[in-house]
Amino acid sequence: MQLCALLTVLGLLVTGSRAQGLMPTVSLPPCDSPEAEAAALAAQGFLNAQHTHGYKYVLNQIDEIKVVSRPLQADTYHLELDFLETTCHVLDPTPVSLCPVRQKINTAVEADCDFVLANTTLGFSVVAFKCKTETESEDECLGCPQLVALNDTDGLQLIQTSLDYFNKNNTLNTKFALLEIGRMGSQIVSGGARYFAEYAIIGTNCTSQDNDICIPQNHTVAIHGLCLAAGSADGVDCKIFASTQASNATVRVQQLLHAHTFGPQHNPAIHDLKHHKLTALHDPSASGLLSAESIEVAVAAPVAAAAPKEAPIVKRQVAPQEVPAVDATVSEKATLLSGPVQLVPICPGKKKHF
Repeated sequence: MQLCALLTVLGLLVTGSRAQGLMPTVSLPPCDSPEAEAAALAAQGFLNAQHTHGYKYVLNQIDEIKVVSRPLQADTYHLELDFLETTCHVLDPTPVSLCPVRQKINTAVEADCDFVLANTTLGFSVVAFKCKTETESEDECLGCPQLVALNDTDGLQLIQTSLDYFNKNNTLNTKFALLEIGRMGSQIVSGGARYFAEYAIIGTNCTSQDNDICIPQNHTVAIHGLCLAAGSADGVDCKIFASTQASNATVRVQQLLHAHTFGPQHNPAIHDLKHHKLTALHDPSASGLLSAESIEVAVAAPVAAAAPKEAPIVKRQVAPQEVPAVDATVSEKATLLSGPVQLVPICPGKKKHF
């Protein structure tokens, strides 16, 4: 009987030690550490690679990072990140690090994203992510340009007339079709509203002199570009990306990339928004790894992933500050609760832009 009891106790001790060894640990690196920066840049690269509409995004701030470690498994990085829209279209081959950030006076677009990445021997890989986008502009900016819906009638008229003007006057002997409207806006000036527009174009099978029905070429061989039009048809400036440049862009060009034309396939009703939203490849409600904070569309909030309550939390590379001496009349309990005070908060990190 005593032997059975002893074996039972030993079995419980072994099981408990094994469970303790398999228990995950959670660490909190500083948001401005090289470790956090590397994970955030991997998330940035992934975000721009799958984003097929609008403009590239650049990292602005690391809000939070948590690293979950489990035995015999890759460490999992949970990050909350802020991104800002640049002025580079997704088809622009310019590295995102060299792309200008759109300023508040021009109605900036900010993206709040949650990412989960696995740190494997091959580097960081994205497990799940989701983002929400919103505009940000200067407060009380009277007379500043204001965004209008991407199906605004006056804005579409400016795009059509400016593209016709460019097709008749470009030196490439190629007729371009509208591929995508990036943004449109208006500004009140003396004499009324002045419209401006940014839109992507794609080469067709027609020359500049053809008046036939023109078909956009395959994206792998087509010439692409981004046009800026302001005020009138002749106030248009187009930056052309060669076909070889477009194929080297960070975005994986899809066969049917949101092509717009002014022909029978044109449906302006699909764009009643004022900016392009980021889309998620990973369903946040299905992954169960992300919080409900950064959700692009209104859905039921998924359960946030969290380590077990018993998982120890470690803050990495934090410089503690000694607690000053307290009067002897202070209770022992209050002294224990005070604990060390951090000199500098480890998160959020510094803003890179605004």
